[in-house]
Amino acid sequence: MTQARIAIVFYSTYGTNHQVALAAAEAARAAGADVRLRRIAETAPAEVVAGQDAWKAQLDKVQDIPEVSHDDMEWANGYFFISPTRYGAVASQMRAFIDTLGGLWFAGKLANKTFTATTSAQNAHGGQESTILGLYTTAMHWGAVIVAPGFTDASVAEAGGNPYGFSTNAGALDDKGRAAVAHQAKRLVEMTAKLAA
Repeated sequence: MTQARIAIVFYSTYGTNHQVALAAAEAARAAGADVRLRRIAETAPAEVVAGQDAWKAQLDKVQDIPEVSHDDMEWANGYFFISPTRYGAVASQMRAFIDTLGGLWFAGKLANKTFTATTSAQNAHGGQESTILGLYTTAMHWGAVIVAPGFTDASVAEAGGNPYGFSTNAGALDDKGRAAVAHQAKRLVEMTAKLAA
């Protein structure tokens, strides 16, 4: 089977989604994938970020992780996108990057690749499912193949039961959540390898 090449692309304001990305990367590597962990560029004005200690501290924490590029998107044969929800949709930073991908989409370079997603919100009804479904709508426009976790493992229900993709409250990632993320990453790797074979 062809090796899965997984781009884990995340944006994290305060750290929750960064931790999810690290868990996904660890699990994907353990499942045999070649992994590129990439962050979305910060687009908020520097003075706004600097005005919130927790936001600035998180941005400082990820400086050693490369920003995602179009090369990463071409290289990967599977995508794991991770973003907080903002008003029921992805964070504007994530959307800004997605909106640069028109050329790759037009050339068919995002098609026939796998795609899964996770999110977090301030509370359980803060737009978690709509954020993931919105990302899946974008992936469908690319011609990507959605790999949702469904209820294919007990870890999904134990972590809250979101069959679209793992979701959590901000700051609440725990061992059950990590197990669900690991299952989702492993499933993505397995499906990617099958599709790429």
